[in-house]
Amino acid sequence: MSNAIDRPAARILVLDGEDRLLLFRFAYAEGALAGNVFWAPPGGGLEPGETYEAATCRELLEETGLRIAHPGPAVAQREVSFTMPDGQRVRSREFYFLVRAPGLMVSSAGWSDDERKTLVHHAWWTRDALASLAEQVWPEDIFVMLAEAGVWP
Repeated sequence: MSNAIDRPAARILVLDGEDRLLLFRFAYAEGALAGNVFWAPPGGGLEPGETYEAATCRELLEETGLRIAHPGPAVAQREVSFTMPDGQRVRSREFYFLVRAPGLMVSSAGWSDDERKTLVHHAWWTRDALASLAEQVWPEDIFVMLAEAGVWP
């Protein structure tokens, strides 16, 4: 990825009161990712000068409507390379934060126009239901992350 740019990102593993995981279903109809469908947790790239913790709070508010003061420590991290919807290649250092949100009713009020086009559904997943899902889930090691965080054995 010689032409890739660095794009650090904060991702949020949101759990409800029954330890079900919130994931969004992304379905791209156009652009570099046209035809791609996958499930992923809320989160996104850091803004200039923003910390991972601040980005977590901002992304959580924008994508779910939940306002928190601080996400606590990161429970996982990874480095990954991928293509953005506009075709830009990126290298991303991602930090994952665990946020418990019993009773959360996801709000799309803070979604961008691009998110409104691609975030076609959200669902709360049990470990067993997610394990039987036929569609792609990102990150691929989400079960390991949750096990190491003491959530899903």
